Amino acid sequence: PACGDGKIDPGEKCDDANGVSGDGCAANCDAIEKDFACPVPGQPCVSTVSCGDGKIGGNETCDDTNTKAGDGCDASCTVEAGWKCPTVAVACEAAACGDGLLAGSEKCDDKNTAPGDGCDAGCKLETGWKCPTPGQACSKTVCGDKATEGTEQCDDGNNDLGDGCTPYCVKEPNCATGECTSTCGDGLKLPSDNEQCEDGNTIDGDGCSATCQVESGFKCTDVPSGAGNKLVLPIVLRDFKSSHPDFEAFLGVDSGMLDTTLKANGKPKYKSATTTPTSTGVANFDQWYSDVTGVNVTVLQTLTLNQISGGAYQYSNGAFFPLNGIGWGNDGNSQNFHFTSEVRYWFEYKGGETLDFTGDDDVWVFVKKQLVVDLGGVHGAMNGSVTLNAAKATQLGLTAGKVYEIVVFQAERHTTQSNYKLTLSGFTNNTSSCQSVCGDGIKTPGEACDDGKNDGSYGSCTSDCKKGPHC
Repeated sequence: PACGDGKIDPGEKCDDANGVSGDGCAANCDAIEKDFACPVPGQPCVSTVSCGDGKIGGNETCDDTNTKAGDGCDASCTVEAGWKCPTVAVACEAAACGDGLLAGSEKCDDKNTAPGDGCDAGCKLETGWKCPTPGQACSKTVCGDKATEGTEQCDDGNNDLGDGCTPYCVKEPNCATGECTSTCGDGLKLPSDNEQCEDGNTIDGDGCSATCQVESGFKCTDVPSGAGNKLVLPIVLRDFKSSHPDFEAFLGVDSGMLDTTLKANGKPKYKSATTTPTSTGVANFDQWYSDVTGVNVTVLQTLTLNQISGGAYQYSNGAFFPLNGIGWGNDGNSQNFHFTSEVRYWFEYKGGETLDFTGDDDVWVFVKKQLVVDLGGVHGAMNGSVTLNAAKATQLGLTAGKVYEIVVFQAERHTTQSNYKLTLSGFTNNTSSCQSVCGDGIKTPGEACDDGKNDGSYGSCTSDCKKGPHC
């Protein structure tokens, strides 16, 4: 008698025609191994374990309770490259960030853990980068090329605000009908939305999913935007030469230059059929807030409003020259005096919100596409304000709990001074702050271990979701 001859001899429990253990029949043929059956002598033994049953048996090296490939444990219950499956019947996870293999909750893996190159130390995509091929170096995205890539939420290829996508490739509310509709990723968390959370992006794995739902193992709470004592708004600046017909040619207040409502594209509408005391007609005016090759140069910046007493946010600058040395340059002057600016902000109307502005030259403010402050003309610093009380809300058609757009258009047209002071009081929106919940038994990307007990015992997890004593 010989183990491995394919025959069941006296004393043998099986014989699969080899003398190797681990395939169901022990090397000396005296035992059928656990989770196997060997019904036909001379034929390979078969596993009695079913892949996907949440148990490890036979040749299985993992079992995550399904037979789906691509989640770390493949259709035959074998651990896939780049993954590890330390706990039976629990989802697998990335083996290691920096191994060049995209796995688990990783959004990128450029084969290193150095931050600043597009893929950070936790294998999360960095703002302004794309990492399309695991194991390869990342590259920077180009906002404005009409290709939505990397962390970009949108890319419509223009420098306009108020069209649904900012020039920084961030989603905006849709305000085409006056009342705005909020979308996931725009940073507005509203009671009327179906969003469980809103963290200002559409990235999975940070607690608030790409569809603005709270992810398993996280808790998200509402916090006021600007809770860090700063409100940062995008501002679109367009630089002009002093030779433009509307610049450096007039002096005087010029109220009534604009129509009382914005155009369908969100731009101001010139009211006169001919000219006004400080402007030369609709054709030249329409260049002020639109990109025109050879006429203006568009520059994108941000405007930071700091929190002041009473919870209001304010930007104040008595020497507002954001384009010194850029655009067309200073045009022979000590400062760059010839430019326009556009700022937009979206808010949930509650009642009592106040906007104050001090500036020169032209300043116009619109709420729900309707003119509420008119400081047109070439003049020194002038003050204007609007308070959204009950009477003003009725006039503008505002409803509590709804979202509306506020727009500030400004122009600097004369070489004397440049003031810009914007104060927003009560225009507070909610956004979401999400943190993983340690001790809930759900291991999130930022936790090394979470078994639900977290008592720090041997083989368990610590109270701060790190691995406890183990071999």
